[in-house]
Amino acid sequence: MGLFRRSGKAARTAPERTETADTAVVAPAGAVNGHQVLETVVALPISTWRYLWEPEQVRHIGPMAQDWHDSFDFHHENTRVIPVVDANGIALVCIQALSRRIDELAAEVQRLSEPRDAGDKGDAGGAGGACGSGAEEGVGTVRGGTVRPRPPSKE
Repeated sequence: MGLFRRSGKAARTAPERTETADTAVVAPAGAVNGHQVLETVVALPISTWRYLWEPEQVRHIGPMAQDWHDSFDFHHENTRVIPVVDANGIALVCIQALSRRIDELAAEVQRLSEPRDAGDKGDAGGAGGACGSGAEEGVGTVRGGTVRPRPPSKE
């Protein structure tokens, strides 16, 4: 049983077997929220497995097709397979989302590495304000949405 091999003319023309989304043959369906797709992938069960006809020592890794289709409702008729074009697209969207997240984190590290202003006392809410005065042991202050831990006391 060859899952990926097809003979004859169908192998050259079957669009479900290609990995190309040529603008001449596809109709755009909408934008993609990479962070939502990434969250869906993170929640997707991934396991190792083998096809029943393969030797015991063979292992593949990935989601079960049914879990994939439950997570990504692309309305395919055959929910026993994961189309390669969809798997590639999901992987690329996740790579883009992770790249954006890395850029955001790098910018945050850069911002946190900058020297603080001399007039900055590190207390965004003032004494006893909504953000707290930091009176509790180990509790810091909030400035710009980031919790800054209080330095350990020197005793």
